[in-house]
Amino acid sequence: MSANLKKIATKVSKGKRVEPDEGLNLFRNAGLLTLGELANSVRKRLHPERLVTFIVDRNINYTNICVNRCKFCAFYRDADSPEAYILSKEEIFKKIKETLAQGGTQILMQGGVHPDLGIEYFEDLFSSIKSRFTIQIHSLSPAEISFLAQKGALSVLDTLKRLRASGLDSIPGGGAEILVDRVRKKVSPNKIRWRQWAEVMRTAQKIGMPTTATMMFGSLETDKEIIEHMVRLREVQDETGGFTAFIPWTYQPGNTELGGRSATAVEYLKVLALSRIMLDNFDNIQASWVTQGAKIAQVALEFGANDFGSTMIEENVVAAAGVSFRMTKQEILNVIRDAGYVPAQRDTRYKILARDDMQL
Repeated sequence: MSANLKKIATKVSKGKRVEPDEGLNLFRNAGLLTLGELANSVRKRLHPERLVTFIVDRNINYTNICVNRCKFCAFYRDADSPEAYILSKEEIFKKIKETLAQGGTQILMQGGVHPDLGIEYFEDLFSSIKSRFTIQIHSLSPAEISFLAQKGALSVLDTLKRLRASGLDSIPGGGAEILVDRVRKKVSPNKIRWRQWAEVMRTAQKIGMPTTATMMFGSLETDKEIIEHMVRLREVQDETGGFTAFIPWTYQPGNTELGGRSATAVEYLKVLALSRIMLDNFDNIQASWVTQGAKIAQVALEFGANDFGSTMIEENVVAAAGVSFRMTKQEILNVIRDAGYVPAQRDTRYKILARDDMQL
């Protein structure tokens, strides 16, 4: 290891913030196992109890009609497509009942940015759900919220306040891709730019709505832009403290306009480890078994991850790209235990609901 890398490693071991140029140096020049060791040391410092958390929930994609038409997305359809759909309330209610029957505590509702669905549609939908069920509504990406604000001639703040009053509890970090406009213009030219994404998240967090943050990497971004993405998230977190977790996941090229190749498992683990090192103000880093499969997600627990994500009773977006890893709750428990950790079921805010020595 070079003198510069040793200096950076010492900073990491002492819990000091790693600067962007130092993170780039680590990413480009440190070996996979070195990055993993450093990230694991950070995770151990933050989570010495060896718990690995997960949530029981379901992705409900209420529509696949989307005006953004992102080049990396295999899920969206135009409104006149024979495969286009909007779920009825009855279909959504049925999915929620099935989720609750399996011990679910959350629904993650996202769809395309449908040109005809305004804020009133979601106010009615969310209030209808809350009147019937006790469940966390973790829904609508910043792109969807920004569209609703624009369509209704509302501020982002007023849009969020109205949605929260109708039942929206928290916001997922979808649509982040890479928070650099050079990349966004190429992979999703019709979608909001990074400042708009950050504005939605910052505003939600300031009114008490927790959010997650994601990164889709492996498309057209550079190493430097991966670092830039993490630094921008870190800056928002410094300001608000409202991100509950970071979830990096790999671009899936199957059936997409953009095409290309999938990131390798090694590339995934390097980015995951780097995120644990760079995002020093994030408590939780989530492994993406949905894109990587159970074995690599299990390895990710030694590369900085402390959360195993969701059981995902249903998932359609990644599956549309031809990748369909499935895991039951029992399989998640077994994978975590086999890796030498204690599984713990959590809620959206990372409150522990059950663990091995309780009644999982």
